[in-house]
Amino acid sequence: MKVIICGAGQVGWQIARHLSGEKNDVTVVDNNPELVRRATDTLDVQGVTGFASYPDILERAGARDADMIIAATHSDEVNMVTCQVAHSVFAIQRKIARLRATSYLTAIYSDLYRRDHLPIDVVISPEKEVAEAALQRLAAPAAFDTESFLEGKAQLLGITIDADCPVVNTPLRQLTDLFSTLRALVVGVRREGALFVPSAGDQLFVGDECYLFTDTQDMNRTLEIFGKSHDKQERIVIIGGGNVGLAVARALEARTERVRVKVIEKNRDIAEGAADLLDRTIVLHGDGLDSGLLEEANITSADAVLAVTDDDKTNFLASVRAKEMGCKMAITLINDPTLVPLMGPLNIDAYINPRSTTVSSILRHIRHGRVRSVYSIGDAEAEVIEAQVLGTSPISGHKIKDIDFPEGTIVCSVMKGGKTFKPAGDTRIDEGDVIAIFAMADDVSEVERLLQVSIDFF
Repeated sequence: MKVIICGAGQVGWQIARHLSGEKNDVTVVDNNPELVRRATDTLDVQGVTGFASYPDILERAGARDADMIIAATHSDEVNMVTCQVAHSVFAIQRKIARLRATSYLTAIYSDLYRRDHLPIDVVISPEKEVAEAALQRLAAPAAFDTESFLEGKAQLLGITIDADCPVVNTPLRQLTDLFSTLRALVVGVRREGALFVPSAGDQLFVGDECYLFTDTQDMNRTLEIFGKSHDKQERIVIIGGGNVGLAVARALEARTERVRVKVIEKNRDIAEGAADLLDRTIVLHGDGLDSGLLEEANITSADAVLAVTDDDKTNFLASVRAKEMGCKMAITLINDPTLVPLMGPLNIDAYINPRSTTVSSILRHIRHGRVRSVYSIGDAEAEVIEAQVLGTSPISGHKIKDIDFPEGTIVCSVMKGGKTFKPAGDTRIDEGDVIAIFAMADDVSEVERLLQVSIDFF
Protein backbone atom coordinates (compact mmCIF):
# COMPACT_ATOMS: atom_id res chain seq x y z
CA MET A 1 0.00 0.00 0.00
CA LYS A 2 1.28 3.45 -0.90
CA VAL A 3 0.65 6.05 1.82
CA ILE A 4 1.47 9.78 2.05
CA ILE A 5 1.78 11.15 5.59
CA CYS A 6 1.58 14.93 5.84
CA GLY A 7 3.23 16.19 9.00
CA ALA A 8 6.42 14.68 10.39
CA GLY A 9 5.87 15.62 14.04
CA GLN A 10 5.42 13.07 16.81
CA VAL A 11 2.16 11.63 15.48
CA GLY A 12 3.23 11.58 11.83
CA TRP A 13 6.57 10.00 12.71
CA GLN A 14 4.91 7.24 14.76
CA ILE A 15 2.40 6.45 12.02
CA ALA A 16 5.25 6.35 9.47
CA ARG A 17 7.17 4.05 11.81
CA HIS A 18 4.23 1.64 12.06
CA LEU A 19 3.42 1.58 8.36
CA SER A 20 6.99 1.42 7.05
CA GLY A 21 7.70 -1.40 9.51
CA GLU A 22 4.89 -3.33 7.85
CA LYS A 23 6.54 -2.97 4.42
CA ASN A 24 4.22 -0.26 3.11
CA ASP A 25 5.50 2.36 0.65
CA VAL A 26 5.49 5.51 2.84
CA THR A 27 6.33 9.10 1.92
CA VAL A 28 6.50 11.80 4.60
CA VAL A 29 5.79 15.46 3.75
CA ASP A 30 6.63 18.43 6.01
CA ASN A 31 7.72 22.02 5.49
CA ASN A 32 10.39 21.57 8.18
CA PRO A 33 13.44 19.98 6.50
CA GLU A 34 14.86 18.81 9.85
CA LEU A 35 11.73 16.78 10.61
CA VAL A 36 11.78 15.26 7.13
CA ARG A 37 15.47 14.41 7.56
CA ARG A 38 14.78 12.77 10.92
CA ALA A 39 12.10 10.57 9.35
CA THR A 40 14.21 9.52 6.36
CA ASP A 41 17.30 8.90 8.53
CA THR A 42 15.54 6.74 11.13
CA LEU A 43 12.80 5.05 9.09
CA ASP A 44 12.50 3.25 5.77
CA VAL A 45 10.50 6.09 4.20
CA GLN A 46 10.87 8.71 1.49
CA GLY A 47 10.69 12.40 2.34
CA VAL A 48 9.52 15.56 0.59
CA THR A 49 10.02 19.06 2.03
CA GLY A 50 7.23 21.56 1.37
CA PHE A 51 3.66 22.53 2.24
CA ALA A 52 1.41 19.47 2.14
CA SER A 53 -1.54 21.40 0.70
CA TYR A 54 0.37 22.42 -2.45
CA PRO A 55 -0.54 20.22 -5.45
CA ASP A 56 3.04 20.21 -6.79
CA ILE A 57 4.36 19.00 -3.41
CA LEU A 58 1.81 16.17 -3.32
CA GLU A 59 2.73 15.30 -6.91
CA ARG A 60 6.39 14.99 -5.86
CA ALA A 61 5.27 12.77 -2.99
CA GLY A 62 3.66 10.34 -5.45
CA ALA A 63 0.00 11.34 -5.06
CA ARG A 64 -0.83 10.15 -8.62
CA ASP A 65 -0.79 6.51 -7.50
CA ALA A 66 -1.19 6.80 -3.70
CA ASP A 67 -3.79 4.64 -1.93
CA MET A 68 -4.17 6.78 1.17
CA ILE A 69 -3.24 10.18 2.56
CA ILE A 70 -3.02 11.04 6.26
CA ALA A 71 -3.05 14.78 6.97
CA ALA A 72 -1.61 15.25 10.47
CA THR A 73 0.09 18.66 10.34
CA HIS A 74 -0.37 21.14 13.20
CA SER A 75 -2.87 23.20 11.16
CA ASP A 76 -6.50 22.09 10.82
CA GLU A 77 -6.92 24.20 7.71
CA VAL A 78 -3.83 22.77 6.01
CA ASN A 79 -5.10 19.25 6.76
CA MET A 80 -8.52 20.05 5.29
CA VAL A 81 -7.13 21.64 2.14
CA THR A 82 -4.67 18.76 1.73
CA CYS A 83 -7.56 16.27 1.68
CA GLN A 84 -9.46 18.44 -0.80
CA VAL A 85 -6.46 18.60 -3.17
CA ALA A 86 -5.85 14.86 -2.74
CA HIS A 87 -9.45 14.20 -3.78
CA SER A 88 -9.97 16.80 -6.51
CA VAL A 89 -6.58 16.65 -8.23
CA PHE A 90 -5.27 13.16 -7.52
CA ALA A 91 -8.41 11.10 -6.73
CA ILE A 92 -6.78 9.47 -3.71
CA GLN A 93 -9.30 6.95 -2.39
CA ARG A 94 -8.91 7.26 1.39
CA LYS A 95 -8.27 10.53 3.23
CA ILE A 96 -7.73 10.91 6.98
CA ALA A 97 -7.41 14.33 8.64
CA ARG A 98 -6.48 15.34 12.17
CA LEU A 99 -8.66 18.28 13.29
CA ARG A 100 -8.40 20.04 16.64
CA ALA A 101 -10.88 22.96 16.61
CA THR A 102 -14.14 22.03 18.33
CA SER A 103 -16.16 24.05 15.81
CA TYR A 104 -15.07 21.67 13.03
CA LEU A 105 -16.12 18.69 15.16
CA THR A 106 -19.63 19.77 16.17
CA ALA A 107 -22.13 17.10 15.15
CA ILE A 108 -24.56 19.55 13.57
CA TYR A 109 -21.89 20.42 10.99
CA SER A 110 -21.01 16.80 10.16
CA ASP A 111 -22.40 17.28 6.63
CA LEU A 112 -19.26 19.30 5.95
CA TYR A 113 -17.29 16.09 5.44
CA ARG A 114 -18.85 14.64 2.33
CA ARG A 115 -17.36 13.90 -1.06
CA ASP A 116 -19.21 16.83 -2.61
CA HIS A 117 -18.18 19.20 0.20
CA LEU A 118 -14.93 18.50 2.07
CA PRO A 119 -13.95 14.97 1.03
CA ILE A 120 -12.50 13.68 4.32
CA ASP A 121 -13.27 10.02 5.00
CA VAL A 122 -12.11 9.97 8.62
CA VAL A 123 -11.74 12.89 11.04
CA ILE A 124 -9.44 12.32 14.02
CA SER A 125 -9.73 14.69 16.99
CA PRO A 126 -6.74 14.52 19.40
CA GLU A 127 -8.56 16.51 22.07
CA LYS A 128 -11.61 14.25 21.90
CA GLU A 129 -9.42 11.13 22.07
CA VAL A 130 -7.48 12.52 25.04
CA ALA A 131 -10.67 13.51 26.88
CA GLU A 132 -12.04 9.99 26.45
CA ALA A 133 -8.73 8.56 27.70
CA ALA A 134 -8.92 10.84 30.76
CA LEU A 135 -12.43 9.63 31.55
CA GLN A 136 -11.25 6.03 31.30
CA ARG A 137 -8.37 6.76 33.70
CA LEU A 138 -10.88 8.23 36.18
CA ALA A 139 -13.06 5.12 35.83
CA ALA A 140 -10.12 2.90 36.85
CA PRO A 141 -8.16 5.09 39.28
CA ALA A 142 -5.80 2.30 40.32
CA ALA A 143 -4.55 1.85 36.73
CA PHE A 144 -1.92 3.97 34.99
CA ASP A 145 -3.25 2.89 31.58
CA THR A 146 -6.65 1.63 30.46
CA GLU A 147 -8.67 1.05 27.29
CA SER A 148 -11.98 -0.72 26.61
CA PHE A 149 -12.53 -3.46 24.01
CA LEU A 150 -15.21 -5.84 22.73
CA GLU A 151 -18.07 -3.32 22.81
CA GLY A 152 -17.11 -2.23 26.33
CA LYS A 153 -17.32 -5.77 27.70
CA ALA A 154 -13.56 -6.10 28.26
CA GLN A 155 -10.92 -3.78 29.67
CA LEU A 156 -7.15 -3.46 29.37
CA LEU A 157 -5.61 -2.27 32.65
CA GLY A 158 -2.02 -1.22 33.29
CA ILE A 159 -1.13 -1.47 36.98
CA THR A 160 2.08 -1.28 39.00
CA ILE A 161 2.81 -4.27 41.25
CA ASP A 162 3.31 -3.07 44.84
CA ALA A 163 4.77 -4.86 47.85
CA ASP A 164 1.29 -5.54 49.25
CA CYS A 165 0.09 -7.27 46.06
CA PRO A 166 -1.35 -10.66 47.19
CA VAL A 167 -0.12 -12.50 44.08
CA VAL A 168 3.45 -11.18 43.97
CA ASN A 169 6.06 -13.92 43.33
CA THR A 170 3.28 -16.30 42.25
CA PRO A 171 3.69 -18.22 38.94
CA LEU A 172 0.98 -17.04 36.54
CA ARG A 173 -0.27 -20.58 35.91
CA GLN A 174 -1.23 -20.79 39.60
CA LEU A 175 -3.50 -17.74 39.26
CA THR A 176 -5.81 -19.81 37.06
CA ASP A 177 -6.03 -22.48 39.80
CA LEU A 178 -6.47 -19.94 42.62
CA PHE A 179 -9.11 -17.87 40.80
CA SER A 180 -10.73 -20.31 38.38
CA THR A 181 -13.80 -18.14 37.72
CA LEU A 182 -11.85 -14.90 37.18
CA ARG A 183 -12.06 -13.76 33.55
CA ALA A 184 -8.70 -11.98 33.51
CA LEU A 185 -5.26 -12.59 32.02
CA VAL A 186 -1.82 -11.07 32.49
CA VAL A 187 -0.93 -10.22 28.88
CA GLY A 188 2.16 -8.01 29.22
CA VAL A 189 4.83 -7.11 31.78
CA ARG A 190 7.34 -4.26 31.73
CA ARG A 191 10.36 -5.00 33.91
CA GLU A 192 13.40 -2.73 34.14
CA GLY A 193 12.12 -0.80 31.13
CA ALA A 194 11.62 -3.83 28.86
CA LEU A 195 8.13 -4.98 27.82
CA PHE A 196 7.47 -8.69 27.20
CA VAL A 197 4.63 -11.22 26.93
CA PRO A 198 4.89 -13.49 30.00
CA SER A 199 4.74 -17.28 29.92
CA ALA A 200 2.78 -19.46 32.35
CA GLY A 201 5.86 -20.01 34.52
CA ASP A 202 6.70 -16.32 34.92
CA GLN A 203 6.13 -14.52 38.21
CA LEU A 204 5.27 -10.92 39.00
CA PHE A 205 7.75 -8.94 41.08
CA VAL A 206 7.44 -5.72 43.04
CA GLY A 207 7.93 -2.76 40.70
CA ASP A 208 6.71 -4.58 37.57
CA GLU A 209 4.26 -2.73 35.34
CA CYS A 210 1.62 -5.31 34.53
CA TYR A 211 -0.96 -5.20 31.71
CA LEU A 212 -4.15 -7.10 32.54
CA PHE A 213 -7.01 -7.93 30.19
CA THR A 214 -10.23 -8.49 32.11
CA ASP A 215 -13.95 -8.84 31.59
CA THR A 216 -15.48 -5.50 32.56
CA GLN A 217 -17.79 -7.19 35.09
CA ASP A 218 -14.72 -8.69 36.81
CA MET A 219 -12.68 -5.45 36.76
CA ASN A 220 -13.14 -4.53 40.43
CA ARG A 221 -12.42 -8.10 41.58
CA THR A 222 -9.34 -8.23 39.35
CA LEU A 223 -8.01 -5.00 40.85
CA GLU A 224 -8.60 -6.32 44.38
CA ILE A 225 -6.73 -9.56 43.62
CA PHE A 226 -3.77 -7.52 42.44
CA GLY A 227 -3.88 -5.35 45.56
CA LYS A 228 -5.66 -2.31 44.14
CA SER A 229 -8.73 -0.60 45.57
CA HIS A 230 -11.51 0.81 43.42
CA ASP A 231 -12.62 4.09 44.97
CA LYS A 232 -15.35 6.29 43.57
CA GLN A 233 -14.26 9.62 42.14
CA GLU A 234 -16.71 12.16 43.56
CA ARG A 235 -14.56 15.31 43.83
CA ILE A 236 -12.35 16.15 40.85
CA VAL A 237 -10.15 19.17 40.14
CA ILE A 238 -9.19 19.80 36.50
CA ILE A 239 -6.19 22.02 35.82
CA GLY A 240 -6.54 23.41 32.30
CA GLY A 241 -9.83 24.63 30.88
CA GLY A 242 -8.99 24.25 27.20
CA ASN A 243 -10.58 21.77 24.80
CA VAL A 244 -9.52 18.67 26.79
CA GLY A 245 -10.43 19.99 30.24
CA LEU A 246 -13.72 21.37 28.98
CA ALA A 247 -14.66 18.09 27.28
CA VAL A 248 -13.92 16.11 30.45
CA ALA A 249 -15.90 18.54 32.63
CA ARG A 250 -18.91 18.40 30.30
CA ALA A 251 -18.80 14.58 30.25
CA LEU A 252 -18.66 14.46 34.05
CA GLU A 253 -21.60 16.87 34.27
CA ALA A 254 -23.62 14.56 32.02
CA ARG A 255 -23.21 11.58 34.36
CA THR A 256 -26.21 10.44 36.38
CA GLU A 257 -24.19 10.09 39.59
CA ARG A 258 -23.22 13.38 41.19
CA VAL A 259 -19.58 14.40 40.60
CA ARG A 260 -18.29 17.70 41.97
CA VAL A 261 -15.90 19.26 39.48
CA LYS A 262 -13.77 22.39 39.69
CA VAL A 263 -11.70 23.74 36.78
CA ILE A 264 -8.64 25.97 37.15
CA GLU A 265 -7.61 27.94 34.05
CA LYS A 266 -4.82 30.54 33.79
CA ASN A 267 -6.12 32.35 30.68
CA ARG A 268 -9.03 34.64 31.58
CA ASP A 269 -10.75 34.41 28.17
CA ILE A 270 -10.59 30.61 28.16
CA ALA A 271 -11.80 30.49 31.77
CA GLU A 272 -14.78 32.72 30.98
CA GLY A 273 -15.60 30.67 27.88
CA ALA A 274 -15.52 27.45 29.92
CA ALA A 275 -17.71 28.98 32.64
CA ASP A 276 -20.32 29.94 30.02
CA LEU A 277 -20.44 26.38 28.64
CA LEU A 278 -20.59 24.53 31.97
CA ASP A 279 -23.61 24.36 34.26
CA ARG A 280 -22.65 22.76 37.59
CA THR A 281 -18.87 23.07 37.35
CA ILE A 282 -17.05 25.83 39.25
CA VAL A 283 -14.39 27.54 37.08
CA LEU A 284 -11.55 29.36 38.86
CA HIS A 285 -9.31 31.81 37.04
CA GLY A 286 -5.66 31.54 38.05
CA ASP A 287 -2.46 29.51 38.03
CA GLY A 288 -2.84 25.79 38.76
CA LEU A 289 0.54 25.91 40.53
CA ASP A 290 -0.74 28.48 43.06
CA SER A 291 -1.15 26.66 46.39
CA GLY A 292 -3.66 29.27 47.57
CA LEU A 293 -5.85 28.68 44.51
CA LEU A 294 -5.55 24.91 44.96
CA GLU A 295 -6.73 25.33 48.54
CA GLU A 296 -9.67 27.37 47.26
CA ALA A 297 -10.46 24.46 44.92
CA ASN A 298 -10.42 22.23 48.04
CA ILE A 299 -7.62 20.08 46.64
CA THR A 300 -6.96 18.54 50.08
CA SER A 301 -10.22 16.57 49.92
CA ALA A 302 -10.24 15.95 46.15
CA ASP A 303 -10.37 12.35 44.94
CA ALA A 304 -8.39 13.18 41.80
CA VAL A 305 -6.59 16.00 40.05
CA LEU A 306 -6.44 15.98 36.25
CA ALA A 307 -3.65 18.18 34.87
CA VAL A 308 -4.33 18.74 31.15
CA THR A 309 -2.71 22.05 30.21
CA ASP A 310 -0.64 22.26 27.01
CA ASP A 311 2.61 22.37 29.03
CA ASP A 312 4.11 19.11 30.34
CA LYS A 313 6.13 20.79 33.09
CA THR A 314 3.10 22.64 34.41
CA ASN A 315 1.14 19.38 34.43
CA PHE A 316 3.91 17.59 36.31
CA LEU A 317 4.41 20.32 38.91
CA ALA A 318 0.68 20.88 39.44
CA SER A 319 0.20 17.13 39.97
CA VAL A 320 3.09 16.95 42.45
CA ARG A 321 1.80 19.95 44.40
CA ALA A 322 -1.76 18.57 44.46
CA LYS A 323 -0.58 15.21 45.79
CA GLU A 324 1.64 16.94 48.36
CA MET A 325 -1.39 18.92 49.57
CA GLY A 326 -3.45 15.76 50.09
CA CYS A 327 -5.16 14.93 46.78
CA LYS A 328 -5.64 11.17 46.56
CA MET A 329 -4.77 10.70 42.86
CA ALA A 330 -3.02 12.61 40.09
CA ILE A 331 -3.51 12.04 36.34
CA THR A 332 -1.13 13.97 34.10
CA LEU A 333 -1.13 14.80 30.40
CA ILE A 334 2.38 14.08 29.03
CA ASN A 335 3.35 14.89 25.45
CA ASP A 336 7.02 13.97 25.91
CA PRO A 337 7.30 10.19 26.55
CA THR A 338 10.81 10.58 27.99
CA LEU A 339 9.18 12.18 31.05
CA VAL A 340 7.11 9.07 31.87
CA PRO A 341 9.88 7.41 34.00
CA LEU A 342 9.66 10.42 36.34
CA MET A 343 6.10 9.51 37.32
CA GLY A 344 7.17 7.01 39.99
CA PRO A 345 9.68 9.23 41.81
CA LEU A 346 7.21 12.14 41.66
CA ASN A 347 4.28 10.03 42.98
CA ILE A 348 2.08 10.64 39.92
CA ASP A 349 -0.49 7.87 39.53
CA ALA A 350 -1.41 7.83 35.85
CA TYR A 351 -0.67 9.62 32.61
CA ILE A 352 -2.25 10.27 29.24
CA ASN A 353 -0.08 10.39 26.13
CA PRO A 354 -1.90 12.36 23.38
CA ARG A 355 0.43 10.96 20.76
CA SER A 356 -0.38 7.38 21.75
CA THR A 357 -4.13 7.96 21.77
CA THR A 358 -4.05 9.72 18.38
CA VAL A 359 -1.78 7.06 16.85
CA SER A 360 -4.11 4.33 18.13
CA SER A 361 -7.11 6.11 16.63
CA ILE A 362 -5.45 6.55 13.22
CA LEU A 363 -4.24 2.93 13.16
CA ARG A 364 -7.77 1.79 13.89
CA HIS A 365 -8.90 3.40 10.63
CA ILE A 366 -5.86 2.40 8.59
CA ARG A 367 -6.36 -1.26 9.40
CA HIS A 368 -9.94 -1.00 8.32
CA GLY A 369 -10.72 -4.51 7.02
CA ARG A 370 -12.01 -6.63 9.91
CA VAL A 371 -9.93 -4.87 12.54
CA ARG A 372 -12.34 -3.07 14.85
CA SER A 373 -9.90 -1.47 17.27
CA VAL A 374 -6.16 -0.95 17.78
CA TYR A 375 -4.50 0.36 20.94
CA SER A 376 -0.83 1.29 21.01
CA ILE A 377 1.04 0.29 24.19
CA GLY A 378 3.79 2.49 25.63
CA ASP A 379 6.12 4.02 23.05
CA ALA A 380 4.64 1.91 20.22
CA GLU A 381 6.20 -1.20 21.82
CA ALA A 382 3.11 -3.37 21.40
CA GLU A 383 -0.51 -3.27 20.26
CA VAL A 384 -3.82 -4.71 21.35
CA ILE A 385 -5.74 -5.60 18.19
CA GLU A 386 -9.47 -6.36 18.19
CA ALA A 387 -10.69 -8.06 15.02
CA GLN A 388 -13.53 -10.12 13.65
CA VAL A 389 -12.49 -13.54 12.35
CA LEU A 390 -13.08 -14.12 8.65
CA GLY A 391 -14.12 -17.50 7.29
CA THR A 392 -11.04 -17.48 5.06
CA SER A 393 -8.68 -16.77 7.97
CA PRO A 394 -6.11 -19.50 8.77
CA ILE A 395 -7.25 -19.43 12.42
CA SER A 396 -10.96 -19.99 11.69
CA GLY A 397 -12.18 -23.39 12.86
CA HIS A 398 -9.07 -24.15 14.91
CA LYS A 399 -8.31 -24.38 18.63
CA ILE A 400 -5.96 -21.74 20.01
CA LYS A 401 -3.36 -24.37 20.96
CA ASP A 402 -3.22 -25.51 17.32
CA ILE A 403 -2.72 -22.02 15.85
CA ASP A 404 0.84 -20.93 15.12
CA PHE A 405 0.74 -17.54 16.84
CA PRO A 406 4.06 -15.68 17.05
CA GLU A 407 5.89 -16.00 20.38
CA GLY A 408 5.31 -12.35 21.26
CA THR A 409 1.51 -12.58 21.16
CA ILE A 410 -1.28 -13.71 23.44
CA VAL A 411 -5.02 -14.05 22.84
CA CYS A 412 -6.64 -11.82 25.49
CA SER A 413 -10.33 -12.61 25.03
CA VAL A 414 -12.83 -14.15 22.63
CA MET A 415 -16.38 -12.88 22.03
CA LYS A 416 -18.91 -15.35 20.64
CA GLY A 417 -22.49 -14.29 20.02
CA GLY A 418 -22.05 -11.18 22.12
CA LYS A 419 -20.60 -13.04 25.13
CA THR A 420 -16.93 -12.80 26.14
CA PHE A 421 -14.83 -15.78 27.19
CA LYS A 422 -11.45 -16.11 28.85
CA PRO A 423 -9.43 -18.03 26.23
CA ALA A 424 -7.82 -21.40 26.92
CA GLY A 425 -5.80 -23.73 24.72
CA ASP A 426 -8.93 -25.71 23.82
CA THR A 427 -10.96 -22.60 22.90
CA ARG A 428 -12.02 -22.87 19.27
CA ILE A 429 -11.95 -19.76 17.07
CA ASP A 430 -14.84 -19.68 14.59
CA GLU A 431 -15.92 -17.42 11.76
CA GLY A 432 -17.66 -14.34 13.11
CA ASP A 433 -15.95 -14.46 16.50
CA VAL A 434 -14.32 -11.27 17.71
CA ILE A 435 -10.91 -11.72 19.31
CA ALA A 436 -8.54 -9.38 21.12
CA ILE A 437 -4.81 -10.08 20.73
CA PHE A 438 -1.86 -8.51 22.57
CA ALA A 439 1.09 -8.43 20.16
CA MET A 440 4.61 -7.07 20.43
CA ALA A 441 5.37 -4.54 17.66
CA ASP A 442 7.57 -6.95 15.67
CA ASP A 443 4.75 -9.52 15.54
CA VAL A 444 1.87 -7.27 14.44
CA SER A 445 2.30 -7.96 10.72
CA GLU A 446 2.21 -11.73 11.32
CA VAL A 447 -0.93 -11.39 13.47
CA GLU A 448 -2.60 -9.43 10.67
CA ARG A 449 -1.62 -12.15 8.19
CA LEU A 450 -3.34 -14.71 10.42
CA LEU A 451 -6.42 -12.50 10.55
CA GLN A 452 -6.20 -11.90 6.79
CA VAL A 453 -6.89 -8.23 7.25
CA SER A 454 -7.02 -6.12 4.13
CA ILE A 455 -7.52 -2.41 3.62
CA ASP A 456 -11.03 -1.58 2.45
CA PHE A 457 -11.71 1.56 0.46
CA PHE A 458 -15.16 3.11 0.44
